[in-house]
Amino acid sequence: MQAISSRVTRGIPTNAVIPTCDNSGAKELRVMSVKGMTTVKGRYPAAAVGDMIVASVKKGKADMRKKVVYAILVRQKKEYRRADGTRVQFEDNAAVVLKDEKGNPKGTIFKGPIAKEVAKRWPAVAKVASIIL
Repeated sequence: MQAISSRVTRGIPTNAVIPTCDNSGAKELRVMSVKGMTTVKGRYPAAAVGDMIVASVKKGKADMRKKVVYAILVRQKKEYRRADGTRVQFEDNAAVVLKDEKGNPKGTIFKGPIAKEVAKRWPAVAKVASIIL
């Protein structure tokens, strides 16, 4: 996992319900925690584009429901600033479900664009992505 050069604003708080954009069988995820995030006392952890989250599956196929999975956030509505000064904002929030903690995606098809920061940080996700923005 590489560091991100952009100043990404954390736009997805803990307990947020976000849709998935892959064909893993999960449709909606509830964010339980953000991997590697430490906060000030009393502050809820929040996730940004490119972060790995631990989530529970709220909607989806029967064998996927109520499972705790790892996922990577690939799009967020909250705009963030890239190193060259441009600001990026997506239409929706979306995540990709992972097979393991190493970053291998469970799905084989991703719907919609994926942020450039995610492609740089997670090469296994970038291989499957069709559009990188």
